[in-house]
Amino acid sequence: MVKSDYYNILGISKSADDQMIKKAYKRLAMKYHPDRNPNKEAEAKFKEIKEAYEVLIDKHKRAAYDKFGHSAFDQQSSGAGFGNSDFSDIFGDVFGDIFGGGRRQHPTRGADIRYNLELTLEEAVRGIFKEIGVPTLDQCKECRGSGAKKGTQPQNCPTCQGSGQVHMRQGFFTMQQTCPFCQGRGKVIKNPCSICRGNGKVKKLKSLSVKIPAGIDTGDRIRLTGEGEAGEYGAGAGDLYVDISIKKHPIFVREGNNLYCKVPINFAMAALGGEIEVPTLNGRVKLKIPSETQTGRLFRLRGKGVSSVHNGTLGDLMCRVIIETPINLNEKQKNLLRDLERSFCGPTGEKNSPQSKSFFDGMKKFFDDLTR
Repeated sequence: MVKSDYYNILGISKSADDQMIKKAYKRLAMKYHPDRNPNKEAEAKFKEIKEAYEVLIDKHKRAAYDKFGHSAFDQQSSGAGFGNSDFSDIFGDVFGDIFGGGRRQHPTRGADIRYNLELTLEEAVRGIFKEIGVPTLDQCKECRGSGAKKGTQPQNCPTCQGSGQVHMRQGFFTMQQTCPFCQGRGKVIKNPCSICRGNGKVKKLKSLSVKIPAGIDTGDRIRLTGEGEAGEYGAGAGDLYVDISIKKHPIFVREGNNLYCKVPINFAMAALGGEIEVPTLNGRVKLKIPSETQTGRLFRLRGKGVSSVHNGTLGDLMCRVIIETPINLNEKQKNLLRDLERSFCGPTGEKNSPQSKSFFDGMKKFFDDLTR
């Protein structure tokens, strides 16, 4: 019986690449699969499609076929049969996304770890090295992460023979899945390590020195590559993420790269003006208070804030003056204040207390409108 051309069977050209071959085979195999078409004609067609695919997807077989045609395989059993390994390999490749064909699982990378680190404002602004202790799962030194007793090695799984997958036949169709005995690793440990009990990892408080860059702020994160949990059976470790938060400061409040502070002054300085010392993170500086300063006024000291950790931009120090009411006055001080009050011509003195006059004028108008 004369065999049909393999390219014609799959409906592709001789220049088709592997992706086109797989796509054509998938479409035809789904159409003629005996599980969907339980008849002799569909089964014969499916075998023909499978035979064509096995030859054309193999670059060596395809080259021989292109040169010699079907005669290249006259002395071989090229593929009418449905041996478990060939059939499952094809379906694992082409239909793996549908049937979930098993694959040997490589040891997984270790988990990432988060660590919350609280800093003072001074530490965050200037930068510092901080020693931290991180509870983690570290690689077992006794077995070097293999999980096997010292002097021994993990062995091939007897169920899957080290492949990490097993084949299951359901009627005409063969499927492959992850080996339940070794969970797809392909290896088993017959003599577990006495230290880690076969896990390859042990609990440990890891001591690390973390470099804190100058200008870091709450919400910033530092990544330490490879300082997370150890991976399975010698696989790479995860990463450590250090999340930064800044403690409340007794004087300064930080907003971005600017610092804010409240500066109390007495009402004599506020009225007459003067000069006071204010704190910065690098020492004291002089701040000039102009006469007739009102409470709440904001003074900017440029370049006295924080240098940005991202672009080096230098912030400012914003000083808000708060005028304090004097307490614990003696009789002489009280008499002086009474004389001063009388000189203002009462609480609504227009010349000396413009805001008070405006307030009381507004209040008078409010009540006058109510009585109309």
